[in-house]
Amino acid sequence: MKALIRITLKSGVLDPQGKAIEGAVRGLGISNVGDVRQGKFIEVQLNETDQAKARAIVEQMCKDLLANTVIENYAYDLVP
Repeated sequence: MKALIRITLKSGVLDPQGKAIEGAVRGLGISNVGDVRQGKFIEVQLNETDQAKARAIVEQMCKDLLANTVIENYAYDLVP
């Protein structure tokens, strides 16, 4: 099973990388782009077939290691 994890900054948290990307896009002459927020995408191959156990593993990884839950949100999908 594979976990597809998305980590994003919570709304209200300053995102200087997103602002830099937004400025670069506008520098390319693309003007119809709004606010840009930058995040992380992580793929993890799990050696687990039980969906409940896989969710517990991913939750622990996200809370304890991958996301700073003070300033970041995380979401994930499990793919067989």
